[in-house]
Amino acid sequence: MNKRKAVLTIAGSDSSGGAGIQADIKTMMANGVYAMSAVTALTAQNTLGVAGIYEVTPEFLEQQLTCVFEDIFPDAVKIGMVSDTSLIEIIAEVLTKYHAKNIVVDTVMVSTSGSRLLKEDAIQTLKERLLPIASIVTPNIPEAEILSERKITSAKEMEQAAEYIGSVFHCNVLLKGGHSVQDANDFLWQPSHIQWFQAERIESRNTHGTGCTLSSAIASWLARGETLENAVRKAKEYLTDALAAMLDMGRGSGPLDHGYVFGEM
Repeated sequence: MNKRKAVLTIAGSDSSGGAGIQADIKTMMANGVYAMSAVTALTAQNTLGVAGIYEVTPEFLEQQLTCVFEDIFPDAVKIGMVSDTSLIEIIAEVLTKYHAKNIVVDTVMVSTSGSRLLKEDAIQTLKERLLPIASIVTPNIPEAEILSERKITSAKEMEQAAEYIGSVFHCNVLLKGGHSVQDANDFLWQPSHIQWFQAERIESRNTHGTGCTLSSAIASWLARGETLENAVRKAKEYLTDALAAMLDMGRGSGPLDHGYVFGEM
């Protein structure tokens, strides 16, 4: 019997396959876990941008989550795009009810192409309901600026913002430096430990879904029993290699090569 570790992604669907649920499932498979999903929204999008968003109802999202937890209990949970307050409330309620573990929250607020994915009134609900139950939160610099209510223009300010977010919302924080403040270096804040993770900056326009990919890889390695530091390190290595594979799809910000680990077909 091969009882593989299982990871649940709670996120939106990407019709072009580069981000969201599709990127999460590809990443989880590549990192050796069984992937499950609860869809928060359907999106019509491609590498050029998001054309439309169709949210599921809170009732249907609750059904999806309940069906998963009552049959194949996840060893980790990754939360991505959740644009509405009522959906965030349902997620928090269900995860708390079932005592979900290894919760990774990717604070998806704006897409790579610049489309807003989180409603203004949902930000406060995200802060109050999801961040305090998270094992780790993975904001990029623009998202961390919103969460910390401060500008971030240097490595020192990254450290200060991560400490603020972690202290206020009682969660570990991986602040991603890919938005040019500190090259591709990320800063991990924990109450008892801080650490910088250095990474080679890959020059490529094809960066669609990098946040989804990193958070899903972290969740995968946490499910497999790695420490938080090792999970982040392994996830960053996977992301760097997926970028370096230089997949070139679409006319805009294209996807990563999530399946590079499987070699050429």
